[in-house]
Amino acid sequence: MEKDKKFNKTHSIRFEISFAFIATMIGTFTFCLIINLLFMENYYVQNKRDAIIEAYRSIDRAVSNGDINSEEFDEEIGHICERYDIEMIVLDGDSKTVKASSSNAELLAKILWENMINPSAGEYVIENRTVLDIGENYTLQRDEDRNTGRKYLEMWGVVGNGNLVLVRSTMESIQDSVTISNTFMIYVAVIAILAGSMVILYISKKVTDPIKRLYYISDDMKKLNFEAKYESDGYYHSEIDALGSNMNEVSETLESTIKELKNANIALKKDIAQKEEIDEMRKEFLSNVSHELKTPIALIQGYAEGLKEGISDDAESRDFYCEVIMDEANKMNIMVKKLLTLNQLEFGNESANMERFDIVDMISNYIKSAELLAKQKDVTVKFGNYEPIFVWGDEFKIEEVLQNYYSNALNHIDGEKIIEIKLYKENNHVRVSVFNTGKPIPDESIGHIWEKFYKVDKARTREYGGSGVGLSIVRAIMEGMHQAYGVKNYDNGVEFFFELETK
Repeated sequence: MEKDKKFNKTHSIRFEISFAFIATMIGTFTFCLIINLLFMENYYVQNKRDAIIEAYRSIDRAVSNGDINSEEFDEEIGHICERYDIEMIVLDGDSKTVKASSSNAELLAKILWENMINPSAGEYVIENRTVLDIGENYTLQRDEDRNTGRKYLEMWGVVGNGNLVLVRSTMESIQDSVTISNTFMIYVAVIAILAGSMVILYISKKVTDPIKRLYYISDDMKKLNFEAKYESDGYYHSEIDALGSNMNEVSETLESTIKELKNANIALKKDIAQKEEIDEMRKEFLSNVSHELKTPIALIQGYAEGLKEGISDDAESRDFYCEVIMDEANKMNIMVKKLLTLNQLEFGNESANMERFDIVDMISNYIKSAELLAKQKDVTVKFGNYEPIFVWGDEFKIEEVLQNYYSNALNHIDGEKIIEIKLYKENNHVRVSVFNTGKPIPDESIGHIWEKFYKVDKARTREYGGSGVGLSIVRAIMEGMHQAYGVKNYDNGVEFFFELETK
């Protein structure tokens, strides 16, 4: 949702493409309509002029050739008059009608005689006459009938051997045609704009959806989240698909490079700190080892000498002595292994292998593997349903941290016998906490529990075979990755936690 809001804050490319096409379409239709309104009538008049001139010339040819009464001329002139809504009449020198195209021959003859031969008299006097063209034997003009107010485009003249000709067409048909044409064009424009807008919106969505997906992917990459990949949904590969493929490669390269940089950065920090701490750590290590091994070695030696001297001859006592020796040897073996692990961590012999993994999946798998241990102690383990959370870290070492926290919780559990593992996301980090019911850690001990071989309750630690090294290993691992860790006391128990980066 945040991405959508951010994406919609600016004009999206889909909006710009749609707006440009729709505006162009509206502008084109508007321009055509204006051209129609301004020039369509003149265009019709010009066509009508050409038709009237053509009719006049046909009559002239027919009269000159003596074909005016032929069927061919009747067919030709009838076709012209019908097509262009023209009226015509031909008079001879005695004002007798030779040829007429309509039943108004008498009226046309009067108009021709009164208004063209004697234009100052008669009831059909024409006003507002505008001469458009004057030829050798004809005059083309625009007239208005004083009685009816109708406007005409008329041509009159002389053809053949003194025959008079009148050819005219009403302007109303021209104006009606212009009005019908413009009205029809408006309807077509509205329908075309609506239909075209829908098509444009659909096409622009098909074109811009891949670009929108690329925007989301780039936004994730900016936040160093490389999980999203571009997938083409077209039937052919376009430049956008090629760009998406390139972004996928860039994403993989960046993820790999960041992984290498994180590993290199951790290794560099460890190298700097290692030289200063190595001598002190060796001294402390030898001192602690000698102190911790003193008790089990003494027990093994004492019981071994007792067996040798035959202090007790019964088989049960000898078995007991042997079990004590084996138990102490096993504790020494576990402690030595942990010390070796801790030594490798503190001396930097094991570098963290930084990678991106799902911490939720890792915790779930570990809880399942340790289910038997929890059942043996009648412990209830709680872990909520979390969506996958990807973190940066050494997955093997992080699982070892979780194991130490979990084992520590099992060994010190009391009361309701509940272990609860929780995850908290904050900014670019996630906190993993392991809580167990029982007694809180004493205030005077809480600052020392991360030290090697420190034991809060030595008797209890001795009872379950603890070495006091587990939390030191946790400290070494988390400090090796430069991440936070810690512990909190509660009235009914103790919570250990560690943090990892999500980016």
